[in-house]
Amino acid sequence: MITFLHGKLVDVLPTQVTVDVHGIGYAVLIPLSSFDKLPALGHEVRLLTHLAIREDAHVLYGFMTATERELFRLLINTVSGIGPKIALNILSGINAAVFRAAVTTGDVKALSQISGVGKKTAERIIVELRDKLGAVMGDAVVGGAPLPASDQKLHDAALALGALGFKPNDAHEAVRAVIAVLGPQAGVEQIVRAALKKGS
Repeated sequence: MITFLHGKLVDVLPTQVTVDVHGIGYAVLIPLSSFDKLPALGHEVRLLTHLAIREDAHVLYGFMTATERELFRLLINTVSGIGPKIALNILSGINAAVFRAAVTTGDVKALSQISGVGKKTAERIIVELRDKLGAVMGDAVVGGAPLPASDQKLHDAALALGALGFKPNDAHEAVRAVIAVLGPQAGVEQIVRAALKKGS
């Protein structure tokens, strides 16, 4: 089992990178969420990996955070009908914290907007993952891996809005809308104030 790669980033595409590890180039498929976190070309990179062995190929999937890899594994190992390709689409199409919130609140609409995920697949994801994700919502942990700071911030902002009377779906929509305007550097207090102002 290859659990991670540490080497030089020599080629980058939005969905695939090549990492030179002591003269051996490893092609690794990645989600867009990891692409956004990559260092500059030519710099060292450390990718957490998942190796999928098929009859015709050995395929490496790479992730910049433990949360991404745990969600990927949870999807392919738990939800019937979801393979690595759709799991990557899910990670590429929705933030990890927003995904978890959508599952635990039963937000079929949010999940079915992801490429490759229709209404039936979204419903299956909710049914088969709700208990597994719901059990760790309070600690903002997936599979024992702490959420990245940016995901934790979105989660905290949504919880704060919920405490102020927003419905769960409305809270997450409001946070997404504010982040789209203010950018990812906005703090929790700033996000909450902007959402309240927008909703008033």
